[in-house]
Amino acid sequence: MAEIIDKIAWFYIKERKLLVVRSYNKDKFYAPGGKREGSESDEQTLIREIKEELGVNVKPETIRHVQTFKAQAHGLPDGVMVQVAGYSADFEGTVSPQSEIEELTWFTYADMVRATEPGKLILTWLKEQNLID
Repeated sequence: MAEIIDKIAWFYIKERKLLVVRSYNKDKFYAPGGKREGSESDEQTLIREIKEELGVNVKPETIRHVQTFKAQAHGLPDGVMVQVAGYSADFEGTVSPQSEIEELTWFTYADMVRATEPGKLILTWLKEQNLID
């Protein structure tokens, strides 16, 4: 049985571009978010991770599941998969890199080469939905 890493991600689209982040000492970008702690719900994980990574407060009543993606985990042995449940949500504050985040930027479909494997699936799907350029 393949190992599956369970992650929650925030899909924040502005001007037809997806917000992505890169951690220190990593070479690929991904949608902000992370793993749940203990018995956290998807929503609780999203709120905590986005506060930790980007310093903004997600508005719980606006959280909506967008789509879930599964792909090879970046930088891990073959067969280790990551499942990413993507959510949209409104927020309060100004997005800026916090804690382990070294850089944030905005991706279109053309930036796919710099994304993780799950990120490539996400960018492809968002392009197919005509949500990003």
